[in-house]
Amino acid sequence: MKPLRIALYQGPAGVPRDTAVSLDALDEAAGRAAAGGAGLLAAAEMYLTGYAVDAPAAVAEPADGPGARRVAAIAARHGIAVVYGYPERDGDAVYNSAQLIGPDGTRLANYRKTHLFGDFESAHFRPGDTPVVQAELGGLTVGLLICYDVEFPEAVRAHALAGTDLLLVPTALMRPYDFVPLTLVPARAYESQLYVAYANRCGPEGEFDFTGLSCLSAPDGVTRARAGAGPDLVFGDADPALLAASRTELPYLRDRRAPLYRSLV
Repeated sequence: MKPLRIALYQGPAGVPRDTAVSLDALDEAAGRAAAGGAGLLAAAEMYLTGYAVDAPAAVAEPADGPGARRVAAIAARHGIAVVYGYPERDGDAVYNSAQLIGPDGTRLANYRKTHLFGDFESAHFRPGDTPVVQAELGGLTVGLLICYDVEFPEAVRAHALAGTDLLLVPTALMRPYDFVPLTLVPARAYESQLYVAYANRCGPEGEFDFTGLSCLSAPDGVTRARAGAGPDLVFGDADPALLAASRTELPYLRDRRAPLYRSLV
């Protein structure tokens, strides 16, 4: 199989609640990503509306809502898969969600953040209860987590055990937690033997200041793409051959002794 080229879109924090601005910027980024040979564009957590929204419930929409339909049109027009974050409404519940759209505009997967971070998220969102959500893309098994989720080794290991090859993580990581993309994300990729595509926001928004530093980390622990602190579009490849070789050399999943860990759960 050919490597899947991934474009990490680290846009500025933008204007909260202004989905039109976010979608226009996504359209432009998708065009640049496709021109650069990418088969997947990864955008940040709460990309559609901005993260610092006073009332996420007021701008939340269903998984098949107008924002999703516009992203689907963008994906189909440029022939590129897109993963992005948004506030999802399902009846009376509001979730911090991420959705994967295929290159033909088909909705492939929708994930609801299971580990909510801080008072803001806990006040506005209901946690999801499905830890592993997957889809097939470019010959790889792709999984979804959101930001804080990846900081739990159990969440990433659950994906590894379920066969995820590439973990997509739309993110809104704030300062001063730069060590997460610099140290923790490469370690997660290495210890669970998968690729991690971590797409962050950057710059100030409301009371938050996002770190940027989006990255694609490989199962050999090497970061294959890294953004800076400002707006960026960076490219990296998820290579099935490297994945297979790394899993052979470092067989953590085979050698783990699961019965010893039962007390942890």
